[in-house]
Amino acid sequence: MLSPTRIGIVGGGASAVCLLDALSQRDEVPEAVTVFDPSPHPWRGRAYQPDSAVLWVNAPPEDMTVRAHDPGHFARWLQARRSALGARADYTDPRSGISFAPRAVYGDYLEQSARGALNRLAVRGSAIVFVRKAVTDLARDKGAFVARTADGAPYPLDHVVLCVGNGAPADPHGLSGTPGFVPEPYPVASRLSGIDAGARVVVVGSGLTAVDAVLALTAAGHEGSIVLASRRGVLPSVRQRFLNHELRHFTMARFRTMLARGETLTVAGATALMGDELTAAGSGLERIAHEITSAHSEDAVERLRRGIDAVDDTDPGMRILQRAVPESGPDVWQLLPEQDRTLLLRHHYRTIMTLCCPMPAASAATLLRLADSGQLAFTRGVGRITKGSGGFEVHTADGFHRADVVINAVSPPGHRVPPAAEALITSLTERGLATRHPRGGVSVTRATSGLSVEGVTDKQLYALGDLTSGSLFFTFGIPSLVDRAVDIADAIHRDATRHAVAMQTV
Repeated sequence: MLSPTRIGIVGGGASAVCLLDALSQRDEVPEAVTVFDPSPHPWRGRAYQPDSAVLWVNAPPEDMTVRAHDPGHFARWLQARRSALGARADYTDPRSGISFAPRAVYGDYLEQSARGALNRLAVRGSAIVFVRKAVTDLARDKGAFVARTADGAPYPLDHVVLCVGNGAPADPHGLSGTPGFVPEPYPVASRLSGIDAGARVVVVGSGLTAVDAVLALTAAGHEGSIVLASRRGVLPSVRQRFLNHELRHFTMARFRTMLARGETLTVAGATALMGDELTAAGSGLERIAHEITSAHSEDAVERLRRGIDAVDDTDPGMRILQRAVPESGPDVWQLLPEQDRTLLLRHHYRTIMTLCCPMPAASAATLLRLADSGQLAFTRGVGRITKGSGGFEVHTADGFHRADVVINAVSPPGHRVPPAAEALITSLTERGLATRHPRGGVSVTRATSGLSVEGVTDKQLYALGDLTSGSLFFTFGIPSLVDRAVDIADAIHRDATRHAVAMQTV
């Protein structure tokens, strides 16, 4: 059955794939779907382009599925792929026993999932249009929207979802265009392939992108020194062996009930509930508290070694945290008073993210081997980076480093409107259709992800992904994207039905 709505999806990365799948699973499908994306590899986003097989996603298959309420969807796809290709590749981490697909293979999954969703929509009557251009202007017109691309071409739409992603890393040191500076490491197969094997390399950043850069260099036979240089010097934690745990205290249902009742919750109250969760599982807050408080002071190599040693840890605390924060954190966030949100972001957000977005144990083992051999070093407190006659000069709190090559592996600022979407967001704010959130991105309502202006939620205009990071919490994980995609699909259906009923009574 067709729903009388023309949906525009602005952006074609992983969030758009989650939305398309949600739309295609409904009993009613849209009258038309138009996707706008100018990238050369649609559906894959920044990190899942065709690339080196040494780069793995950092989550198990059940946390990477784009199909709501079907955690086995990606695992079945992987098995079908192996059967069809006769592939013998084993993606199992030998230390944790968890299967981690290569990022490029996950990009294949995203691409095939998007095509499958579009095909299901088309077979059931939806008109599908793919515009290989970016939307630069969006205006409301007689109860609907008109989207325009740079060439001025108009596209009439009833509902619009902004899935613009987070763009490329920032360049805080102004090195773009400088010989020897790599502003964006992905895809590593092409961006890092020209680096001399003996070059002194500084990788700016210490997150998952920085880890990918080191793994890629190592796989290519790099022999020169590598330094991971960042402000905080905190590596992602190491993913432990799988633990099946059903949340009982720190639950989405509890927090959504509290929200519906108009209740609030402090950080102290949320911490107490996490303590109850851990205690019921035979753990406690002490271990997690230590991980958070020691992150900025503990030696990076020793922390890495300790993380690898804990892969088979019988204490379930870390794994419960890694399950609870992405799953229930977005709802906790809505209950917190503003001062607690500010406190959390200012003092603990980055550390919590390093704990809740762990790297595969095999990746950690490679880093430790390089560190023990003296080839890899870690430094924190990065200050100035300049280019001199002898190469780059990197000033840090731990000392002075020289480099022939600097790789920019900082995470794109989640609070920043990506430069490619700036014209579009400006057009929306100037027309009163969007409000920039003080913490970044645009203001949205948690229940529907509809854009919010002066407390009024738009029922026709939505955002999904990092553009919502000012209003929401944990905006980038696939499970969160799937959750919110379903919320958006439901909200669009309700509004389209309401509008259709209203038109029939006129």
